[in-house]
Amino acid sequence: MIHRSAVGKNRCSGDIRLVVVTKTIDTGRILEAYQAGARDFGENRVQEWREKKEILPADIRWHLIGSLQTNKVKYVIGNVHLIHSLDRLELADEIERQARKKGIAGVPCLIQVNMSREDTKSGVDPGQIEKFLAGLGNYPSVKVKGLMTIGPLTEDETRIRDVFSKTRELFEALRLKYITYSWDILSMGMSSDYKIAIEEGSNMLRIGSLIFPREAK
Repeated sequence: MIHRSAVGKNRCSGDIRLVVVTKTIDTGRILEAYQAGARDFGENRVQEWREKKEILPADIRWHLIGSLQTNKVKYVIGNVHLIHSLDRLELADEIERQARKKGIAGVPCLIQVNMSREDTKSGVDPGQIEKFLAGLGNYPSVKVKGLMTIGPLTEDETRIRDVFSKTRELFEALRLKYITYSWDILSMGMSSDYKIAIEEGSNMLRIGSLIFPREAK
């Protein structure tokens, strides 16, 4: 599915990483995806992730894609491949504290941007992103790898495209201005809107229900 969407926009599907979202999915089904070749898996809740991590193969690259509470940071640092939901300086402060405590030089993170400006979503307001980046200068252990956004909850494809397009424009502007960070990752697109996300430049998708369909009751 990713290949077809990428080719349609003259993009290489190999440049687009798939994070398989495994929230509420049992370890048996996750192992099937692993055996099929998947290595990047995303969890929303720290406790659920910790339980699965103990059972599943050690070479899985775990992504923490849900909102992260400061009191859970100690479990995550050094144990996940990427934190997708850096959205406040209070969280950056705790990441810095735990990284220094554990002797970890860098913690890869994505800044979550609330480009849709929906009250139900977390994320930095795009108008405050440069102020947020200035604040991150106090936390050298936080290694910004790019941006993450969640598309608006709507079936209006024009609205979805607008949000993704504006996030890509912001990503490109920040990459040119803040060269101390790598800006490798633009994480946009889930099961319902991944095609639009690819068309608008996403290079990391978070897909769950298309891979793990809900069982009919």
